[in-house]
Amino acid sequence: MSKNIKIGNILIGDKHPPVIIVELGINHNGNLDIAIDIADKAIQAGAEIIKHQTHIVDDEMSEEAKKVIPGNSNKNIYEIIKNCALNERDERKLMNHIVSKKKIFISTPFSRAAADRLGKFNIPAFKIGSGECNNHFLVDYICKFKKPIIMSTGMNSIKSIEKSVKVIRKHKLPYALMHCTNIYPTPNNLIRLDCIQELKKNFPDAVVGLSDHSGSVYSCLGAVALGARVLEKHYIDNKKKRSGPDISSSMDTTELKQLIRGSNEIFESLGGNKSPLKKEAKTIAFAFQSVVATKDIFKGEKLSINNIFLRRPGNGDYRVKDFIKILGKKVKKNIKKNTQIQKIHLV
Repeated sequence: MSKNIKIGNILIGDKHPPVIIVELGINHNGNLDIAIDIADKAIQAGAEIIKHQTHIVDDEMSEEAKKVIPGNSNKNIYEIIKNCALNERDERKLMNHIVSKKKIFISTPFSRAAADRLGKFNIPAFKIGSGECNNHFLVDYICKFKKPIIMSTGMNSIKSIEKSVKVIRKHKLPYALMHCTNIYPTPNNLIRLDCIQELKKNFPDAVVGLSDHSGSVYSCLGAVALGARVLEKHYIDNKKKRSGPDISSSMDTTELKQLIRGSNEIFESLGGNKSPLKKEAKTIAFAFQSVVATKDIFKGEKLSINNIFLRRPGNGDYRVKDFIKILGKKVKKNIKKNTQIQKIHLV
């Protein structure tokens, strides 16, 4: 099974630069024009993949949802989602607009009806949210569309993740697992970036990434250094001028640009082994040290800690590794203060 995912023309994997998934989510408040405007701003900032949330509320929630108030709102979750969902016609228009810009549209289905809609749209990959990560029956339904899977794992343990991963493997689909904490916004001490390594260890055939709900892009940048190769974060073009349910955990346009640039620069900085580089030779020539006389030394004297030490540059006959070896050696000709000890000086 491949450890790469291909979404459109973009390869995601350990040997490829990190990919940013810009989560449009429901920050458009159910308004298509606003959704398109926000998507356009993300594309102008450099986004390649725009992700939406596909909500068909009556197939997604029961009546009891009308009594549940999420932590970041004073409205019930049913009302929030119903008011923020795009209907099929408008969601298709949003997708077509993004595709017309030669960018990639994907979405998260929260029900079977939502998966069917996205199946009709022929999206290139499915995102599965943390709330559905342990619903391996829905995961199985989504996998039947035979598209790559990106699955967030917030609120889940390795044991509960395994059930859905078995389903994905059964369908022989390439997949990514996203570490995630579902607190909006997530405080730094609860982000737990070490979980990226835990996912890599337990699911070696998965691409691993981070779906971040913190108030900045710093954790995403740190995640790249720990092996994350796909980063997902909510986006809003302007936090001050817009209002939406996920603004507190969203990046703005400036932060999106920082994330794109920073993640690529960190990726380029990875790898290598701890040994001198050939290109460091010019720096080595002046930065390393040679054994030098710290005072005038006369013929017949012996070298000691009192008359020699190490000083730049490092192009002399005797260097750091030789210092102990030449202590006690007798000098056969005079050596001027602050000059390198040479082989011709010693008996």
